[in-house]
Amino acid sequence: MDQDSHCTAEKELLEAVSRITPFSTTSPSDEEQNQPKAEISCKVRKENPQKDDFQGSNPSLSPNSSMTTKELQEYWRNEKRQCREVKLLFEIPSTRIVEHHLSKYVMYKIIILQTGSFDSNKSVIERRYSDFEKLHRNLLEEFSEEMEDVSFPKKTLTGNFTEEIINERKLAFKDYLRLLYSMKYIRRSKKFIDFLTRPELQEAYGCLRGGQYTKALEILLEVIGLQERLTRRNPVSIVPTLCAIVVCHKDLENPASAFEYGEKALSRLHVHTSHRYYIPLLETMIALAYELGKDFLSLQEKLEEWKAKKDPVRVFTLKELAVREYVQ
Repeated sequence: MDQDSHCTAEKELLEAVSRITPFSTTSPSDEEQNQPKAEISCKVRKENPQKDDFQGSNPSLSPNSSMTTKELQEYWRNEKRQCREVKLLFEIPSTRIVEHHLSKYVMYKIIILQTGSFDSNKSVIERRYSDFEKLHRNLLEEFSEEMEDVSFPKKTLTGNFTEEIINERKLAFKDYLRLLYSMKYIRRSKKFIDFLTRPELQEAYGCLRGGQYTKALEILLEVIGLQERLTRRNPVSIVPTLCAIVVCHKDLENPASAFEYGEKALSRLHVHTSHRYYIPLLETMIALAYELGKDFLSLQEKLEEWKAKKDPVRVFTLKELAVREYVQ
């Protein structure tokens, strides 16, 4: 039975089960995800729905008679997302030669696409040969066995800027990234994720420290989508980026947008109250809620509860934390 037929049959089964009792779904375990080409979630389980790796779904929803039409549509939309294969594809469609006074190098344009979902967004980054070379060295240090059969295009003494060599490397780097991503432990490694996101984050935080909030926000909004795709199993890791977005929106006097991203960050910290961003984020959210005329009492209660359990310590503001990220 093909995947679409399987999901259709499952939907009919779920509708029948829902008439009797609610149910919950979760993402597959590491053992089930140990397939290099894709990570698939298309099963009903009895596990705790809070363990669901899919952040866009609402695990509290179940197809019962009390749900509105809109809620049912959203529920099945999320179910369809989980029943599709989700993976990243890497394309290198073009290059450009950069010349400085004392150096000359090729920049490779990398387009990163997510397949198997309704998200049509793409991420675009640029890397040079030396960036790939550094990544390869770093991965060899940590994953010597996994990298044993991974080939890397060697640098030549001459002809590095010929069309033939550049085209060969475009294909080689595309296959290289595809192969790295197919290996679970490598695609989840900090070194691989840093290769794809760190240069842009460094630029964004540099703009933030310089007061260029519009430029910083533009870059952060570009990179956050890619970070989410790369860190699906570690949602807390993107909290600093979400908080930097909050800071930018706040300083640009967009309190509603700041509050929206603050809620996303808080949702990832609800069981990580010792995280360094938790209290500064709570304090910022209380101020934003008050400014927007929203209910801030529940946030205030969380803050007071934390203070009652912890010894008084110096806590940085959210902005003070943000400007310290990616400081060389």
